[in-house]
Amino acid sequence: MEAKIKEQITAVFTNYLEANRCRKTTERYTILDTICDMKGRFTLEELGEQLAAKNFIVSRATLYNTMRLLLSLRLVVKFILPTGTWYEVGYKNGNHCYQVCTVCNKIDELRPTSVATAIDNMRLKRFRKDGFVAYIYGVCTSCQTKMKRRVRQLELKKG
Repeated sequence: MEAKIKEQITAVFTNYLEANRCRKTTERYTILDTICDMKGRFTLEELGEQLAAKNFIVSRATLYNTMRLLLSLRLVVKFILPTGTWYEVGYKNGNHCYQVCTVCNKIDELRPTSVATAIDNMRLKRFRKDGFVAYIYGVCTSCQTKMKRRVRQLELKKG
């Protein structure tokens, strides 16, 4: 992640902690720094492993409470996918669209500009949009091909 964006994220976090008279602990900042260094989506277990690799052990409660705080500030975004719960740095990264194969659980992120435009143009009553997550479920081409092969093999055995 770019140093400038990392500084902005840290500044938002610090301003929130100061404004709400929360403690600015080493644990909170180390968790935030580790998250910023991670590439792409991650699980809480992977985050814990990264912290342990830095020889920085935090309690599960501290990890969960800090994540809850980062989620409420939208510095981190939570995704609930068929493969589990994933997190990602969410600063200026609000829109996501995924295609999910219901057979092999393969997940690909899409950049659908038409969907984003439609949602951006949507007028909602008494609601400010920050971003969206859309899941498109179906069967990927690899799984479709495998399924067709199996059907043909079964037809040949019967025939």
